[in-house]
Formats: sequence, structure tokens, C-alpha cells
Amino acid sequence: MSGATHPAGGPRLYDRAAELAAVARLSARTASGRGGVLFVTGNPGEGRTALLRRAAYDFPGTAHRVGAPHHRGPWSAARALFAELAPTPAAGRRALRLARGEGGLARAVAALAAEREAVLICVDDLHLWDAHSRAALAAAWQETVARRPGRVGWLVSAARHHRFPEVPGAETVRLGRLTVSGARALLGDLCPGPAPAPPVGERLLDEAAGHPGVLAAAVRRLTAPQLAGVLPLPRPAVDDSVLAEVYGGLLERLPAASRRRLATVAVVALAGRAGAGADGSGTAADGGGGVGRAARGGAARGSRAPAGPLEGLVADGLLRRRGGGAVGFDDPFLGRAALASARQPRRGGTRAPGGSGGVAEAVPVDGPAAGAALPADRPAAGAALARGEGHRADRLGPSAAVRALSPVARGRAQLVRGLAALAGGPVMDAHEALLQAAELLRGRAPVEASDARFLAMEAAWAGGDVGACLAALDGGEDVRGLERDFADGLRAALTVRLDDARTALVRVVAGDGGADDPRLLLRAGAAALVLGDTAAAARIHARALVRARAEHRTALLPHALEQLAYAELRAGRYGRAALAAREGLRSAESTGQHNVAAHQHAVLALVASVKGDGSAVAEHAGRALATAGAHGLVQAATLAEWALARAERGRGLAAQAAARLVPLVRPGPRGGHFALRMLVVPCFVETAVAAGREAEARDAAEEYAAWAALGVDGPAPAQSARCRALLAEGDASAYWFREAVRRHDSCGNDFERARTLLAYGTWLRRRRRPGDARGPLRDALVTFERASAEGWAEHARSELRATGGASGGAKDPAALRELTPQQQRIARLVARGATNQEVADHLSLSPRTVDHHLRGVFARLGIRSRVELPAVVDGWDADREVPAPAAARPPGR
Repeated sequence: MSGATHPAGGPRLYDRAAELAAVARLSARTASGRGGVLFVTGNPGEGRTALLRRAAYDFPGTAHRVGAPHHRGPWSAARALFAELAPTPAAGRRALRLARGEGGLARAVAALAAEREAVLICVDDLHLWDAHSRAALAAAWQETVARRPGRVGWLVSAARHHRFPEVPGAETVRLGRLTVSGARALLGDLCPGPAPAPPVGERLLDEAAGHPGVLAAAVRRLTAPQLAGVLPLPRPAVDDSVLAEVYGGLLERLPAASRRRLATVAVVALAGRAGAGADGSGTAADGGGGVGRAARGGAARGSRAPAGPLEGLVADGLLRRRGGGAVGFDDPFLGRAALASARQPRRGGTRAPGGSGGVAEAVPVDGPAAGAALPADRPAAGAALARGEGHRADRLGPSAAVRALSPVARGRAQLVRGLAALAGGPVMDAHEALLQAAELLRGRAPVEASDARFLAMEAAWAGGDVGACLAALDGGEDVRGLERDFADGLRAALTVRLDDARTALVRVVAGDGGADDPRLLLRAGAAALVLGDTAAAARIHARALVRARAEHRTALLPHALEQLAYAELRAGRYGRAALAAREGLRSAESTGQHNVAAHQHAVLALVASVKGDGSAVAEHAGRALATAGAHGLVQAATLAEWALARAERGRGLAAQAAARLVPLVRPGPRGGHFALRMLVVPCFVETAVAAGREAEARDAAEEYAAWAALGVDGPAPAQSARCRALLAEGDASAYWFREAVRRHDSCGNDFERARTLLAYGTWLRRRRRPGDARGPLRDALVTFERASAEGWAEHARSELRATGGASGGAKDPAALRELTPQQQRIARLVARGATNQEVADHLSLSPRTVDHHLRGVFARLGIRSRVELPAVVDGWDADREVPAPAAARPPGR
């Protein structure tokens, strides 16, 4: 693939000492009977094949080098492997049958290698092998390396963007560029005759920038007079034809949409550094509300074909995320090759204006930047990119090159910049770039203009700026249908016109986002959250997640999981919220979406605060705040601070927790996030009362009561009653506690109901009413234990012990008085071994009613399951036992 080869003495390599040392380690393990796998990865032309040839030449045993087969059918690669390994065609056919039917490829390889003292199998270009063969090879590596090590070693190469399978103990080496001295030595091998003239050699070395394949391709196209300096070199010496020779195979095998995305990033590089970076940086963070079509290309204007994210290219290693959320080319030659490929004249292409005196390089109208034609006679504009001098630093074209771009191209470039900042940079920078993109695309690319506005609104929402949200929602003439309802509903909600907001948003939720487009489903889920319908929000976001997975929307997955985690959090289902947040965190980190990762850390911090895991709270909240502070993520910062305050309250630091919560419930720009402020108030009121800040707690509770009356949050009326109970005096507190419990029964959030019961039981105990306190405390304890909220459960146990009641199985006779007569009958029958159906038949009830009463028994007695009932019943006073049923034994016995 690169460098000069000398078959008689083995390929000569330069600057590959570390790689050859890894090969030597593999050879030693193989010779000693331990086997092993060594993966080699690199960009096109960096020398993967040359390294395999050298390894095969140096191996002391038997080495076989197998390239990717030309035929791509299932098992074609296995056939190629056996054709190389088997001494006869018949043996190869027998081994293939063994691989396919009797024991897998691992046994077949072991059988073929049984008669050899040591075998090194060099598999080249794994990314070109068919999927069946790659899976079979991975299974063979697992078998021969992890479970049955032997005298078989594997040396496997693949392109940089290929993901190798997980193989225990496998080593990976990554090829890179040559040093100046190594490149100079390679140039000498490439020119076996007279050495090139010094100016020619220096120019070739400069433009090739240490890339062995590019240097070799550039030398091959030159004649002897050109190498001698008699005839001038092409300008540049490393031009499109050289890059096509080296990178053409890689680009041709990529999907057309991926090629267009790469070209879009290259166009941004030429357009300028402002915003996302000079290296063609950009991203396609398929965010809540929309997908950046700047990265998509290929779809007819105004169509709604699924958008493809750039994060997939980042995950594949073709692009690299840099500071501030920017995305650029790790290999500048790849960016030039992608741009050159897009500029090739095609049917339907356009010519750039002002290109007289040269051939205009056009971008097809269906390409990544329709109309982004680049003039060929640019002496300064983009000269670094064109001459091949951009390998050391990404050079910029002057303003003339930017003015040559069409409004659509400039709009898409801004869209890419905005998406990059939204994914991993300052969100208000993203807001400005996306608004500019919407203006440039308005009337020219209506679908992209609409997405840009929704993404700008999302950026402003994350930044906690209501005015910026409204600015993004205004002026969207291109928005139609449910998207128009979504925009109108959000605008009405942000301006506190709740009746108008409900009218519009209910239609969005009822439409479930339209035709299963995950972008629209996410908007429908967001509408449900604004309406306070957490059940619908979780359902719709789960559906959006399923669709995103089915469509392989790599970049959309983190955001769908973020929204799902938040919906589950709002519903009080903390276990589900943690599950979604953990998966979302892994997905966000793998695609470089640092802002989404910060939000997932904040959700995990809140879940940890419920479970009482202080170290996890500190870790996740710290990570969330580190990103939130740098990027202006007010929403994530509010959640993280809330989690820290909860953890402090759990440790008894009420004053410190109240001081942390005060800014979160304060209105205005210095306060918390506008959409979270009221959600934090119940926690603040409880903490402030404990810290002696009752005046502040009372003011917050009054504002919260007015907000709860609006009906935008299900548990809010119950929590408002709990706040009143904490602030009331005398019997008024008892009334408001009972009212809070009654309201909780219809809102569906069991965790908040348990918090109210805990507060009620604590209030009763402090008024020297321990008998009355045990029931609410036991009910709260059971709920906390079911939710794995260990911190809250321990608090409930402590209060229950203070009443004189047992926090485990309740064996004291007083527990009997806390059960209704019907519950006593059911408890006794179940304690004797009766099933729910048998109890239902005996008492003429439905099994569902029996189950309901039985759960009440568990809560009252402070036990978790029916197996604990016999011990509890046996401890009751005999004269208080329920008379035995007419039947002397449980029904059905």
C-alpha cells in the first residue's frame, strides 16, 4: 500500500519500529503456543499491506497472507482463507464444510494448522470482507485466543474507520505519518534511478506531508524530466488525481450520503474558521426537535428523507471532534479528496460564477452544498486547500471565497457550525449560528430552515433563555402542520397563555409526531412534557427511541435517550430514568455530544440522590457542572445543583442544602432554569423549613400554589398541599397532610406520595402520636424500598424506630389494630398458604381486589412479601386473632 518493496529481501519499512515490535511480540507468542491477535489500522496508503508482507517475510514458521476476496457473497472470504491455507483444493473444501456445519471456523483453522509447527495468518483489509466472514473470523479469534490458545497467530489489518471486534488480549497498532527523514528515505526507494532534483524532492516531501501512499502516488505520475527538474511539476504536485488514487477506494465504498457529508465539512473549511473551526468542523447532532440537513444532502429540496448525522462519521473515525464541539478531518488529505470528489462534474452540476480563465469546480445541485461552487482562479481564496499546503495548518480562504458561495451553501455551513456547538460547545453560540442559517435558508431550503429554527430554540432552551427561545420560534413561515402547532404551543406556553398552549400542544401529542419520524416524535414528547403528561411523554419518547434505532440514527440516539430519561424522572420512575441515562451517556460520549452527556450526568446525579449514594451524586453532578459552566447549559446545571442539595439534605445539612436551592427557585436571569424552577420548589420548601428559613419558604409555596392550580404538572397539587402542611400550624397541618395524600392517590407518582407520607408520619411522631405515625411511615418505607431509594428508606426506618414500631417484620400485637377486618381475614388466609385465587373464592372477591388489600397489608405491617406473613400472624395476641374461617384448613386444600 505504501513505500518501496523489495520482494527478494522483504519489504523495507520506515518509521515503523513500534509496529514491528508488536509484530515480533505476536510472533513470539505464536511460536510459544499461546497464539494471539494483532490488529493494524491506518488511513489509506499508510502501509498496512506493507507491514503484513514484512511480518509474513520475518515469521519463523509458516505465514499465509490473505487479501479481501473480490466476490462479496457470504463465506466468500472463508473460501479465500481456506484456498490459501489448504495444501490441496480438496482439503480446502473439507475445511470449508467443517467451518459451515460441524464446528465453526475456529475448528477448521485448528484442523488445517494441526500439521504445521506454527502458523501466522495475515488477513488484509478486513473492512472489505463480507459480514458473514467477519463474524466467523471474530468467533475464531475468540475461540483460538481466549479459550483454545495454540500455535496460530492472526495479524489483521483494516481501514482506520473500521471497528475491530472485542478480542481479549488483542493488541492494536495504528499507523501514522512518516518523519521527514523516513519520508526522505522512502523517496529514495521510490526513485531507483537518479535522485530527484533537490527542489523537486523538497516540494514532494512538503506536499506529501509524510504520507507514504500520497508520496508514492505523486512520484508515480511524474516523468524522469520532471523528477530531474527539467520540466515543471504539476501545481499542485499532490492534486486531485493523486488523492483519488489513494483515497478513491475508501470514498467509493462509503454510502453516497456519507460522501456528501464529508464534502459539506470540507466546504465549511473553505468558508472560514469563524464559529466551528477552520478544519471543516461541524456536526449533525440530531437534536430535540430537528435534524441538521446540512449534513445530509442527496434528498430533493423540501423532502423529508431521513437525515444522516455526522456523528456516525465521527464514531467511524473519518472525522474527529475538536474543542468547542467542532468537527474536522483528522486526515486533511481525506477532506481534500472528499471535496475533490464532490467537485467532479456530474450531470446536473452547476458552474461557479466568475470562473473565466479556468475550469470552474462545481458542486452538484444534489450534493452537500448545492450552489457552493468554488472558483478555480482563486489566487488566494482557498489556495492552501487547493495547493495541498493545508497539511500543517488548516488555511482559510479570504472573504472573496465566502462571497462566491451561494446563500444556501452559506446557510448550510452555518447550520453545520450551529449543530457542532449544540452538540459540544456553547449553546448560545449555537443559537446565533442556527438563526443565521435559518435566515439564509428561508425560502430556498424550507425544510432545513425549519429545522434550523427548532434547533435554535433547543439551544436557547438548554441555555435557559426564554427571549432567545421566542426569537427562534418567531418568523418560521416555512413551518407547517404539527410543527406549526408545536411552535405555536411553545410560544404560548413561554408567554404564559396556557389555554392557547394546550389547544395547540394537545394536537401535537394526539398526532404522535406524524409519520413515525423520530424527530417529530421527540417534539410530540416534548409537547407532552410541557402539558405535564409524563406518561404520554415517556411513551412517545420510547417510540422515538425505537424508531431511531431502527433507522440507525446514531446521533439521534443520545438525544432520544436524554428525553426519555427526563420523562421517566418527571414520572418518579427513577430506575427507568437511570437505565435510559446510562445508555444515553455511553451513546453521547461515543459520538462526541458532550452537552447531551452533561444532561445525562445530571439525571444520574438526581437518581443517585434518591438512592442516597453521595459519592455518585458528587461524581455525576461534578461532571455535569464542568460542561454546563463552560457551555452555558442552565438546564443541566439546575438539575445537578438540585441533586447536590438533595444529597446534602439527606446527610442532615439542611442549611447548606437550602442555600444551594435558593438560586434555583429565584426568578430572573440569575436564577435556575425557567422550566425547572417550579419543580424544585417543593424540595426547597421542605429544606428551608428544616433550616429555619420559613419566610422564604412561605413566599415560594404561595407562588407554587398558583402554578399548581394551572394544571401543568400532575403531582403539583399534592406537593402544594404538602408544602402548606409543612408551613401550617396545629390541626391545619394534619388537614393538609391528609389532603396531600388524597391528591397523590390520583396523580400516579408513588415516590412523591411516599415523601408526603414520610413527612406526615414524622409530623405525627413529633406530636407524640406514635401509633398514628406508624402507618404512614411503614407505607412510605415499603415504597422507598421498592424504588431502591435507600437514603429515603433509612430515613423512614429511623422515624419508624423512633415510634417504637419495628422497621422490619411487624410482630407486635398493635400492628393488628392497623388492619381493617377484611385485611385481617386476607392476611390470616395468606399466612396459612392460600393463593390469591383461593382467598378470592373463599371471600367472594376478585383476585385483583385481594391483591389490592394484600399490598395494603404489606404496607401497614412493614413487610415486603407474603412469605413474612406467617411469622407476623403467629406473633399476634391470641385473643385478638381473627376467628378462623369455617373451613379448618385453607380453601382448596
